Amino acid sequence: MTTAHLHDPADSLSATFERTAAEIRDHTVTVRGLMGLVGEQGLLIVCVFLSIPFLFPVAIPGTSTVFGLLIGLIGFGVMANRLPWLPARLLDHPLQAKHVTPVLVKGAQWARRFERLIRPRWLVLTHGPTVNRLNGLMLVVAAASLLAPLPMVPFSNTIPALGIALLALGMVERDGGVVVLGHLASLAGAAYVGAILWAAWHAGSGLASLFG
Repeated sequence: MTTAHLHDPADSLSATFERTAAEIRDHTVTVRGLMGLVGEQGLLIVCVFLSIPFLFPVAIPGTSTVFGLLIGLIGFGVMANRLPWLPARLLDHPLQAKHVTPVLVKGAQWARRFERLIRPRWLVLTHGPTVNRLNGLMLVVAAASLLAPLPMVPFSNTIPALGIALLALGMVERDGGVVVLGHLASLAGAAYVGAILWAAWHAGSGLASLFG
């Protein structure tokens, strides 16, 4: 089981991303090291970071599977209302600093635009065992959509990633309105990805029958 700290509401998400970017001094940083730099913001803020490469044209090569699995495991941890077990192989996966830093900078820019709109509200949707199970389940659903093998399909990663970012940010900032938006985006992403996979399977079955 890994360690995590409570969110410090005095430290904004944009400030956390900017501070983390400034503290990366080596050529590489592991996911474990990144979590240590994020510090008090906790695992949900790590989820926001992990979703950013799928939202904007900034890439961290070869990480879609790693990031999707980490988000899914964190989602299971939210469902269980406890810190999740995270495999050492994922935590020690090295990331190039030259790719990570632009993601953090882009995330800070994105967060700064929306921080004024985010505030504690609809608190019944942000805490409690039943709500945590539902919110964690949506994180898992969005992470599963992110892992679908559809690299060239427009928005197949973007919509689930948006759901992940909104869910995690809404939970950490106690904003039930943002959590609701995260649920809607996660469900939309799952429906979209599911429809594409079904269409691909149906088309493949049709072609197989022609040559069968």
